[in-house]
Amino acid sequence: MASPMADPGGDWIVGLFDEAQRGNKQATDALVAALYGELHRLAGSHLHRYAGAHPTLSATTLLHEAYVDIAQRSHLEFPSRAHFLAYASRAMRGLVTDYVRRRQAVKRGGDLTFAPLDEAAVEPAGKSLDLEALHGALEELDAVDPELASLVDLKFFCGFSFVEIAQLRGVSERTVQRDWAKARLLLHQSINDEP
Repeated sequence: MASPMADPGGDWIVGLFDEAQRGNKQATDALVAALYGELHRLAGSHLHRYAGAHPTLSATTLLHEAYVDIAQRSHLEFPSRAHFLAYASRAMRGLVTDYVRRRQAVKRGGDLTFAPLDEAAVEPAGKSLDLEALHGALEELDAVDPELASLVDLKFFCGFSFVEIAQLRGVSERTVQRDWAKARLLLHQSINDEP
């Protein structure tokens, strides 16, 4: 018989979500502990996606900062593992975006730093602008259709496959693919300011 930790989608975790929604801090802590490995992978995915934009930020630091952010909020609702992971991903994305913005503000403020040529070449030009545009577009999408924004977090930032997302949401893979196409179109329009 598999342990509950081996099956993060099991019935025991639904109870943790329910208790966490009721404000039970121990349940929230247990939920994070149960999903820590997956959350750490998610944090690493966020940092990998924006390599060079945050040379001092580690996956562990990002995960812990996201946990503090989530723990400080009240009245959060996580009816499922997918909602929790998407919310955690959104929190991590916001933290990375804020970190990059602060870093860019220092650069624009006149702080002059010299870096070896090879180090300067690692940082992609315009990457922070892409991150900010994507973050803004996702915020707009979340206001219009939170489920599509959640899908983007699960697919793009968490790295889940269509099959995994379908299982998490209890829908068909084709439904997830259709929603993904719609989300991509809406994000493209938002980023390019198309009507």
